[in-house]
Amino acid sequence: MTSRTCPCGLPQSYEACCGRFHTGAVAAPTAELLMRSRYSAFVKRDAGYLLRTWHPRTRPARLDLDPRMRWTELEILDTADGSAFHSTGTVTFRASYRGGSLHERSRFERVDGAWVYVDGDFPGE
Repeated sequence: MTSRTCPCGLPQSYEACCGRFHTGAVAAPTAELLMRSRYSAFVKRDAGYLLRTWHPRTRPARLDLDPRMRWTELEILDTADGSAFHSTGTVTFRASYRGGSLHERSRFERVDGAWVYVDGDFPGE
C-alpha cells in the first residue's frame, strides 16, 4: 500500500474509494464496501464514521480507538448477500495489525436504505 492508495486494499486512491464514504458524500452501496470503509476508518482512527455506520441496536455509546494500533492489511475471505438487492449480508475477513490479526464474520443490515454494521463473531474460536 502506498500513501495514496486506500487502506482497504482496493487499487484506488483513498479519496476515490473509502474517503468518499467517510465524508458522507455517498453511502457504501454494498455490505462489503461498508466493511472495507469501516476497516479504513479504523486505520484513519475515524470513530465518528464507525459510530455512524453501526446499527443503532448494537452501537456503543462511545468508541475509544488505541492510537498505538497499526492496522496493516485487509483480506476479504467470503461474502454472502449484501448487495443492492439484499437487506442483510455477511462479510468474513482477516484484518492484520502489527503483532497479529483479527478474523471476523461481520453481519450487516440496511437501516433506512443504508448499510450498517450489526455485530460479528470470530470463526474458529
